[in-house]
Amino acid sequence: MNRNLIMMIEASFLAVFALILDLLPSIRLTPAVSISIAMVPIFIMALRWGVKGGIMSGFLWGLLQVVTGDVYILTIWQFLIEYFIAFAFVGFAGLFYKSIQNALQHQKRKKAVAGIVLAVFVGSIARYFWHFIAGVIFWGSYAPEGMSPYLYSFIVNGGTMLGAAILCAIVLVILINAAPRLVLTKNTSNQIWSEQQKKA
Repeated sequence: MNRNLIMMIEASFLAVFALILDLLPSIRLTPAVSISIAMVPIFIMALRWGVKGGIMSGFLWGLLQVVTGDVYILTIWQFLIEYFIAFAFVGFAGLFYKSIQNALQHQKRKKAVAGIVLAVFVGSIARYFWHFIAGVIFWGSYAPEGMSPYLYSFIVNGGTMLGAAILCAIVLVILINAAPRLVLTKNTSNQIWSEQQKKA
C-alpha cells in the first residue's frame, strides 16, 4: 500500500481517537484550567511519521471538533487560530521522531524517554502558544478586573499546557516502554524483531 495513503489513514484514525479522549471528563485544576490526555494520539502520530503526519492528524482533530460542534467561536480569526492552527501545531512534536525511533530501535530506553518528554513539551508549547495569542486578543475581556490580558492568558493557557504536557508525557512513556511498536514504523519494527530473533 502507498506510504502516503497509510499515513493519511493513521492520521485520520488517531485524530478520531484524540476526539474520543477529548470527550472524556478532564482533570480540572481550577475553574479555568483543566487537563486531559487527548493529545496523546497526535503525539503518537508525530512520533511515527514526523512533523507532516503530526500536523495532518492535529488538523483533522481540530476539524472533528468543529464537525461535532465542540467549539467556542468569537470571531473567524479566533476560530481558525484555536481549532486549526493550534491543533495542527501539536504535530511539531515530530521534530524528534527520527532520534526517538533510532533510540528505540537500538533499545536505548533512557534516550528514548528523554526524547519523548522533549517532543511532548515542544508539541504542547507549539499548540498553546497559539491559544495564548488568542487568549490575549480575543479572550482578554474575560480577565479579572485589573489583570492584564497577557497575564490572564499566560496563567490559563500556561497552566493548561504544563499540566497536559506532564500528563501526556507520563502516559506516553508508559505506553511506549510497554509497546514501542506504537511509534515504530513497520520497517523499524521488522528490523528490531530480526535483531531480537538473532539474539535469541
